[in-house]
Amino acid sequence: MSAKIIDGRACASSIREEVADHVVRLKVGQAITPGLAVVLVGEDPASEVYVRNKSRQTVEVGMNSFEHKLPAETSEGELVALIGQLNTDPAVHGILVQLPLPDHFDSDFVIGAIDPTKDVDGFHVSNVGLLWTGQKALVPCTPLGCLILLRYQLGDLSGLNAVVVGRSNIVGKPMAQLLLADNCTVTLAHSRTRDLAAVCRSAEILVVAVGRPQMIPGDWVRPGATVIDVGINRIVAPNGVGKPRLVGDVNFPSAFEIAGAITPVPGGVGPMTIACLLANTVTACCRVNGLPEPEGLTACRPERRVARG
Repeated sequence: MSAKIIDGRACASSIREEVADHVVRLKVGQAITPGLAVVLVGEDPASEVYVRNKSRQTVEVGMNSFEHKLPAETSEGELVALIGQLNTDPAVHGILVQLPLPDHFDSDFVIGAIDPTKDVDGFHVSNVGLLWTGQKALVPCTPLGCLILLRYQLGDLSGLNAVVVGRSNIVGKPMAQLLLADNCTVTLAHSRTRDLAAVCRSAEILVVAVGRPQMIPGDWVRPGATVIDVGINRIVAPNGVGKPRLVGDVNFPSAFEIAGAITPVPGGVGPMTIACLLANTVTACCRVNGLPEPEGLTACRPERRVARG
């Protein structure tokens, strides 16, 4: 029996509609237009495409988009000074510095310069700490998108055995905390996990974010499990003929025959990341102005207290 495909594009479209509806209410009722500032340093082609998509979708939902493109030779001091200006700009409710930065930057230092209330990427240590202590935080967009897909697919996640493969600060660690906050039993696995195949096979929920093309084969998947593939890897054909194609960290054809549900690549987690960025910007705008957050989006927020015991 083949798996159900989890349609990230459809889910992301629903989130963008909710965001757009709330933006209209903010404009009409409060004369406030949420604004997102995106900062790109250098000329990385993949980052440029991603920033264009972010800016386009920001405008499409009715928000203000502020793009700042800086040359690769920009100094760290100049970038931090720009961030300081954006921190104090009342028209800007969300700030995103596109990663990766050129090698001469200290990314942690740069992210730390962002006002935590405008940190819509959820990477500032203040938001990380709030997330891990179960308090109201701005949550990294990709893990948040994964959580929403899981809730849409499975409903209540309480008691499910979840395995996250990958321990990055951007996806793996916050994903583990979000699942824990939803009362899953969570294993955070990685490249040095002993018998990783057996650990993966124990998962009712398997989230893979390792950045290695098709690392997880189908026979590592528990029959009926829900698989969230965060990986986006560009590979070429073995003979070098034909266009490169995108694949995930999971071997989709083999996992598709075993899983109960699975995200495709592309069309799974990717669209959710930008949709959640837009949602985070509206949330940040509402919080700084002391206004109610969007009801539909609030239902997807991860600020659920972990039960004691």
